[in-house]
Amino acid sequence: MDKSTNTLYETSLKKPQDVPQVVHLTHLTTPQSIYQIRLWFKSLAADPLTSKWYLWIMWPVTLWSMITTWIYGRTFIVERNTFGKIKAQSWAIPRYNVHYLLKWQRGAINKLIEEAIVDADIRGIKVGEYLNKNGQVYLDKHQKLQVKVVDGSSLAVAVVLNSIPKGTSQVVFRGRICKVAYSIVSALCHKGIKVAAIRKDEYHTLKKCLPTEGGHNLVLSTKFNHEKVWLVGDNLTDFEQSMASKGSVFIPFSKFPAKKTRKDCSYLNTPAMMAPKSFGNLHACENWLPRRAMSAWRVAGILHALEGWNVNECGDMLFDIDKVWEASLHYGFRLLSAPA
Repeated sequence: MDKSTNTLYETSLKKPQDVPQVVHLTHLTTPQSIYQIRLWFKSLAADPLTSKWYLWIMWPVTLWSMITTWIYGRTFIVERNTFGKIKAQSWAIPRYNVHYLLKWQRGAINKLIEEAIVDADIRGIKVGEYLNKNGQVYLDKHQKLQVKVVDGSSLAVAVVLNSIPKGTSQVVFRGRICKVAYSIVSALCHKGIKVAAIRKDEYHTLKKCLPTEGGHNLVLSTKFNHEKVWLVGDNLTDFEQSMASKGSVFIPFSKFPAKKTRKDCSYLNTPAMMAPKSFGNLHACENWLPRRAMSAWRVAGILHALEGWNVNECGDMLFDIDKVWEASLHYGFRLLSAPA
């Protein structure tokens, strides 16, 4: 065990233990996202993250907050929740979206995530929901971990699939390929729904991974006359949005919302669910989501703890989509009812 792990262990012995069953590991997005943390401004945190004019006036405070979180250099607790017998916490990594795009920052970020996982394991936390797509790396490095690492992809897939209007026979696909994207396309093709990919590279990447059964339902197309449902992820351009017919609905499958450029179309939120009323202390909005809405990735970790599913979901592993969806409804979580 390395020095950082020893330090975490010694620290955990000195501090009074407030041990949750679930930890949701997140990070800051834009500089203004610091105001979504209740530790700073509760009134601002109670509203979805948007670019407000008066936040520009507060730029000195924003800059000071960025410097403070950078110097602090460790994950910190931003929220404590209760749900039945479950205690949950949200831990934030003191890094912003821009840092994840910088190669020279990847080592530092991965170290912060690894320390958080080891810390959770030392404290006896059962489930950790982590946003890093390479969670398998930490499992391989620390093979005796008792904490279960859950990326929540299965519930994100379930939310997107159940957000598609009933009776839809064809959809358009555009976005960076990831585990969630592949699983959604695979499920739709298996159900006999046509999936039209816009870009050749994404079409060929998906085609290689799809099973023979249903694979013929994935097609390459740039003309859309009847498709009204667009499944979109990262890197969607304004021009590609202009290709959609009037009245289309854009359904994101990634963690970040699409830029809204069409006033004659609808945009759903990123995969999320409304929490039941019994979910306690949920006062701050989770980024751009409405009040009391929780990202599907975060909800998944809570469901794993509630159900006692003693399995990891990270790397290439995907939990049972139908099982996690049924569990979410059983515990009172519901889809967001209206487009964003």
